[in-house]
Amino acid sequence: MITSRRGVAKVSSTPAKTRLINHFLVDEKWYLVDLPGYGYAKVPHTERRKIREMIHSYILKRKEMRCVFVLIDSRLEPQPNDLNFLSWLGENEIPFFILFTKTDKLSETGMQNSLARYKKRLSHHWEKLPLIFPTSAKTKEGREIILGIIEEILEGRL
Repeated sequence: MITSRRGVAKVSSTPAKTRLINHFLVDEKWYLVDLPGYGYAKVPHTERRKIREMIHSYILKRKEMRCVFVLIDSRLEPQPNDLNFLSWLGENEIPFFILFTKTDKLSETGMQNSLARYKKRLSHHWEKLPLIFPTSAKTKEGREIILGIIEEILEGRL
């Protein structure tokens, strides 16, 4: 959705298929990096731990990395794995934005209710709430906002 090119990244209907870090050079200027999911996966606990350690190591050691976009399924209740990962990012002072995905699958009321639930849950641990943007790969909702954020980051304004 970000690059407007189909087939750039492989997408599976089964969660946690990505087990590697994939780099995509965009406009010969910057890299979009797809990390494995850290949440739901029908894999052994030891495999989940290895994936989590790989993600944490990558994020902490990549000095060139400027921001993390955390993709969260807007249809789900706040998941412990998501909340723990967001807390970890905050504790490590990693800049991030939350992208609420699959918003096209919810009514406007459903999306607003889901967003309110998430914000309420985050407010238990965050003095200032992280920014959350609704997105949809299908309708391209949120694309311009994300590209604007990336542009501001690349220009050093964010």
